[in-house]
Amino acid sequence: MHVLVIEDEKELREAVVRRLRADGHGVDEASDGRSADAAMAVREPAVVVLDRMLPDGDSIELVRRWREGGLGVPILMLTALDQVGDRVAGLEAGADDYLVKPFAMAELLARVAALSRRQDVASPAQLRLGPLTLDTGRREVRRDGVLLPLRPKELVLLELLATHAGRVVTRAQIASACWDEAQEPSSNVEEVLIASLRRKLGRPSPIRTVRGAGYLLESDGDGPSDDE
Repeated sequence: MHVLVIEDEKELREAVVRRLRADGHGVDEASDGRSADAAMAVREPAVVVLDRMLPDGDSIELVRRWREGGLGVPILMLTALDQVGDRVAGLEAGADDYLVKPFAMAELLARVAALSRRQDVASPAQLRLGPLTLDTGRREVRRDGVLLPLRPKELVLLELLATHAGRVVTRAQIASACWDEAQEPSSNVEEVLIASLRRKLGRPSPIRTVRGAGYLLESDGDGPSDDE
C-alpha cells in the first residue's frame, strides 16, 4: 500500500515515514500544500496522512479542493487542535479520520490500516499481471497461485513496479519509495533488492532492466527469460 505523508514538522514526518516503511508500506512525503499537490500529481496514494496546519495554510482547504476535484482516497488528519468544532470542520471538509497530537505510532498505523480496509471495499486490492497476483490489502504475492515469501521492502518495490507496469521506474523512484533520508541507500543497493525480488518471483523474470533509465515490470507479467 502507498501512503502520502504531509507534515511540516521534519522530525515527526521522518518518524512517521520510517514506521510506515518498516511496516511494509511505500511512502511519499511532503511538507506543505504545494509539494503535496505535486506528489499527488505524480502518484495517487492509497491513504493520505495530513497535518491540519501547514506553512501555506489550513489543510482543510486542501482537502476540500481535492474532494471537489474527485479525489476519493481516505484522508487521516493529524492535528494539535483537539476541540470538537475543529474535528467536525475537518470531517465536513472531506477528511475520514482524525488523530490528535501527540499520538502513539501504533495507533497511527492501526488507523491507516483501517482506512485502507474501508477503501478496499470500494476498490479491489488485487493487481493481476499475467501469472502474478499482488494483493496490497493482505500484502501477499502469488505466482500461478503459489504464495511467495517477500520481505517488506520487496513488497514495496513490487507494488511500485506493478502500479507503473509497462513503464520505466527510475532508481530515484525506488530509493524514494524504499528508503528514508536517514537511510540513504548505497550505490548498488537497488540492484541487490531487484536481484532478490527477481529470484523470488522466479523465471521467466517479469522485471526488465532498461539500461541508463531504471526497471520495468512487463505489463503481461511475463518477461525475458534472462535477468537483463
